[in-house]
Amino acid sequence: MNQPARYWALAVISAGMVLATSGCSQLEARDQLNKGVDAYKNAHYEEAIDHFQRATQLDPTLPMAKTYLATALAQNVVPGLDTPENLKTANQSIAIFKEVLERDPNDVNSMKQIAGIYFSIKDLDDAKEWQKKVLAVDPKDPEAAYTVGVIDWTKAHENALKALQEAGLNDDGKGNLKAPKKVMQPLAQENGPLVDEGLKYLNMAVQNRANYDDAMAYLNLIYRRKADVDYGNNAAVTEDMAMADKWRNDAMGARKANEAAKNAGPGGITMDSNGNLK
Repeated sequence: MNQPARYWALAVISAGMVLATSGCSQLEARDQLNKGVDAYKNAHYEEAIDHFQRATQLDPTLPMAKTYLATALAQNVVPGLDTPENLKTANQSIAIFKEVLERDPNDVNSMKQIAGIYFSIKDLDDAKEWQKKVLAVDPKDPEAAYTVGVIDWTKAHENALKALQEAGLNDDGKGNLKAPKKVMQPLAQENGPLVDEGLKYLNMAVQNRANYDDAMAYLNLIYRRKADVDYGNNAAVTEDMAMADKWRNDAMGARKANEAAKNAGPGGITMDSNGNLK
């Protein structure tokens, strides 16, 4: 065999070996992915993480491998725990979800997962930012709108408790009309934007899911924070409290209706409180 022909033959053989190796890696990656899914379904999250990591190493282009890995890591994040290890796991999961978004910028699932992780580690500002990104892609997502409202209420509620406690007062949940002006006026300025935004997004959530009892319950709560903002305007505070009571009653009614629908079986069969069919 002449020299050029020999080189060509070697090149063909080498290419074949690369393709074969690549094919083996892809098959092994899929096997690791399947094993990871089985482990995840059985709540063996550490084992699932190992398999998904191996799958992404073997085939970085394997669809869903990174999503599964990030999801398994997210399951290991303990809500409210601010230890270095827990925060490291949270940040690892967020980083991988962001890699998924680089490939698919409109992947709502990854956005929601990132928002949920931030919420779990009490990074409320980033959690709200990512829920708004969800709404930019899907404006009718009721859960994203609800979560923005919950975050706004949470921050406004914390502000109110802090201001009142520092003045030696308790929150009465009715506008705190007996609190001094020097406490309530700064609080009204601080909480005004949060209350306005919270009302906007919680109303959006109810508009997009008519029976959203949790959103209704938070509308009750945020109107009580609005009463703080309207301090000094007795007519506005009275209206705020009326709206709070309305949403509280609506929430109870929607919850009861949702429970009835949940317990309804085929043909309208329902189950009583003793577990008997009727």
